[in-house]
Amino acid sequence: MSTFTDLPDPEYDAQFYDGVPSKRLVAWMIDAIAILLLTVISTLIIGVLTLGLAFVFFPGILFLISFGYRWLTIADASATPGMRLMGIELRTRAGDRLDAITAAIHTGVFLFLMATMIGWIATIVAILGTRYNQGLPDLLLGTTAINRPED
Repeated sequence: MSTFTDLPDPEYDAQFYDGVPSKRLVAWMIDAIAILLLTVISTLIIGVLTLGLAFVFFPGILFLISFGYRWLTIADASATPGMRLMGIELRTRAGDRLDAITAAIHTGVFLFLMATMIGWIATIVAILGTRYNQGLPDLLLGTTAINRPED
């Protein structure tokens, strides 16, 4: 018996999982481009206002914008803008959308893992190798990405 009893079963409700790994990849690329653009624009504006001092803090600004972007959008709609464009969203093992606390923890774990090559590889292997296409943050929190159900 699975601990994901309230989620659609990948064998009987395969439409909820069809193409999710590739959709997650495209969504990640969309979000990465958006985050990079937001970071560059913010750093340029702050850099002009601080006479160039902000350019030293580019990595920190990138982290803050990345965390805020992911956390706020996942807490709001259980999906980042890239995920929404790809028609997927995150769900808890109870089948619910993520709340603000779970979204913050998921985002923190995700960013920590993405900061290392081992984290990237392990997450990709997990997404491709688990029954529910779960990355490491999903496995740790009991979440998964599914194709957005028709409401």
